[in-house]
Amino acid sequence: MFKKWHLFTPGPVPVSSRVLLAGAGEIPHHRLPEFSRILAEVREDLRYLFQTERPVFFFASSGTGAMEAAVANLFSPGERVLVVRGGKFGERWGEIAEAYGLRPAYLDVPWGTAVRPEEVEEALIRDPEIRAVLVQAHETSTGVKHPVRELAELSRSREVLLVVDAISALGVYPLPMDEWGLDVVVAGSQKSLALPPGLSFIALSERAWERVERSGSPRYYFDLRREWKAYRKETTAYTPAVSLLLCLRESLKTIRELGLERLFAHYALISRACREGVRAMGLEVFSDPPCEALTVVKLPEDLDGGRLTKLLRQRYGVVLAGGQGRLKGKVVRITHMGYQSPLEVVLALSALAVGLSELGHPVKMEAGVLRALEIIREEGKEVYA
Repeated sequence: MFKKWHLFTPGPVPVSSRVLLAGAGEIPHHRLPEFSRILAEVREDLRYLFQTERPVFFFASSGTGAMEAAVANLFSPGERVLVVRGGKFGERWGEIAEAYGLRPAYLDVPWGTAVRPEEVEEALIRDPEIRAVLVQAHETSTGVKHPVRELAELSRSREVLLVVDAISALGVYPLPMDEWGLDVVVAGSQKSLALPPGLSFIALSERAWERVERSGSPRYYFDLRREWKAYRKETTAYTPAVSLLLCLRESLKTIRELGLERLFAHYALISRACREGVRAMGLEVFSDPPCEALTVVKLPEDLDGGRLTKLLRQRYGVVLAGGQGRLKGKVVRITHMGYQSPLEVVLALSALAVGLSELGHPVKMEAGVLRALEIIREEGKEVYA
């Protein structure tokens, strides 16, 4: 009776009623001129979000579909790629590459730390057969931000592509595709776009597109050559997720109205408030360096994180994400993406403190909340003016 759900997971994320209602009306037919006009509007705004003049393609899939599309369209079986592996989603790049018969070389970094550009450079020098670097803009399982801009500088000086999983990074902090020379950027709908799950996105540089024409991997639904033909005719190769695209149009409108700079400032502010609040409570932030999309909190060693997330979910309706893979039970993840106000950070911190206290691990609750509020009060005037 008293429970109200509060979603702090890194996908799905909270979605505004404005966006949800955009997809709740009558469904237009996807081959009519009226829908082509909607597609044109969506594609223009996607280029704004990706900060590129290149076309942005989408599929009815989770973000993993766009990752698979990148591998299937860029490479041929037997080719060598470098996979930065520092978390669950770095591992996923490798799993997809192996599934398509590639020969991935793995650059393993400790979970919770970012790859160093010099490590990537050394790997490329050691193995001149490497055709691309596959990396996360940030690793959602650990909250770590990788140095994508520096990696792009490295790749541009070689015949090596940089393929970036920005599924939970695009729209959170600056990732200007054209300016930085990112060859491939993939994204998903249930992250900073604040949409329901079900759409994935991919954009390719001109030199990446040349690889598409030469790739020998099998592909059908995720064939970007077919999508490009349809794109030029202002349609899609296959039936798109019509209702989700209507929601997407509304979400992109809100981003345009707000502007990317203010959106980035919002995420920077609330993520800093959360991290500083966590530290003031006497806890540790797991990630170094941390990203702005979520805060990953290291839990006391003798506490099972699964018990904590279950308690908060069942008793208070607060849904935090637990750890993945080797971090299961050791961390909790608090997202800042989606339809959230800055003060919801205070709710997340309060819930975390209450849950830990009830499980016998008291923390400095007031100190955490007050520190977060202090940052929001001091810096929020400019961001939310």
